Amino acid sequence: MSEHFDVVVAGAGPAGAQCARDLAERGYDVVVLETEAEEEFPAQSNKSTAGTFPSMMGAFGIPDDVVMNYTDDVVLESPNDHYVRRQPGAVLEFADFKNFLVEDAREDGAEYRFDARVSKPVMDDGEIVGVRYNGDEEVYGDIVVDATGPAAPLAKDLGVTDLQRKHQAIGVEYELEGVDVDADGYADLTDAMMLRLDHDLAPGGYSWIFHTGGDTAKVGLCYIQNEAHRDYAKDGMGIDDYLQYWLDTDPRFADAERIAGKQHRGSAHIQMPSGFSTDNFMAIGDTVPTIDPLWGEGIHTCMKSGRAAAITADRCFMSSDRDTSAEKMAIYDELWQERVAPKMRTRLLMTQLLYLAPNGRYDTLIRDLNRVDADALRKANAGSTRDVMKLLHFEDLPLLARFARERLLE
Repeated sequence: MSEHFDVVVAGAGPAGAQCARDLAERGYDVVVLETEAEEEFPAQSNKSTAGTFPSMMGAFGIPDDVVMNYTDDVVLESPNDHYVRRQPGAVLEFADFKNFLVEDAREDGAEYRFDARVSKPVMDDGEIVGVRYNGDEEVYGDIVVDATGPAAPLAKDLGVTDLQRKHQAIGVEYELEGVDVDADGYADLTDAMMLRLDHDLAPGGYSWIFHTGGDTAKVGLCYIQNEAHRDYAKDGMGIDDYLQYWLDTDPRFADAERIAGKQHRGSAHIQMPSGFSTDNFMAIGDTVPTIDPLWGEGIHTCMKSGRAAAITADRCFMSSDRDTSAEKMAIYDELWQERVAPKMRTRLLMTQLLYLAPNGRYDTLIRDLNRVDADALRKANAGSTRDVMKLLHFEDLPLLARFARERLLE
């Protein structure tokens, strides 16, 4: 007899695990299929910088014991300047965080199947009714959720998502000890998360130092192979070369050493989702994609997308006939637009413009941030066109013209 659940979730990342956690708490039968073996989880998928904010910790009941370090400030660096903003945060031990989500859902009755690689949807009369995994094994559900990230085997097969390689960001991160977090000539990064805009280090992207306590930190960079990358990239250098170049040239790393086994790699698509759901189906987390395009924070948005999917399933199951039609599943689309990533399109345009700017413009941006009030910055970061305009200069006209031309050519 075929196994049937209320909800089948593919992927045990923050989005999928939170979705299962919420559904299990509501009393639904949910199974999560995860590619990694349980004894290794999450070795292969331990890819996040794991920087987040107290709003996520409080909203989702995340315990203190998965936190490596609570931070007080966010620092933005340009090649020759910096800006410090008081913004409490938390740097998580990502593996402990993911395992907490799994175990918490299991306590409420969620079933997890590890070493279960999902390959394709099981269809009946043109609608998804289950998934196939590990070659020929199948499991069925009233609702199927794809939380597999950029792989997106279900969402792609159903035509819900259209992830384009040209919008894929790649990143690498090391955990280091012996980092001088309060070096002369630089901002004090004690208990801080720092993001640096500098094409010399990350052409078409940004780099970071997240203090994890004492003399340890997470240090990495990411970029999209976009117009700025083509303009500023050094011949023959890949992403590992850029990170090593930074480690070799920045005095903060003069005495730093890599912590064994603490290297993380990842990728995410930075683009507007082409779809979210269809009959009996939702795509969540980085499958959609959900990551904040401007600063790369993905944990909170992934968790919110998992919760939005659980809310949608709950509403669909409330009717006597369990209506999971595309029309009813569109509740998730609305929740995504309103709660998960509002003003996503505006923020994407801001991202493209930001990473197209030259290094000298980053120094000017930092000076501007130091002169505007915090409320104006908050509104600009949230996508307010009026407050973004406060950060633009007459000298930006050639940059804006180039930006407009390249958008027309896409």
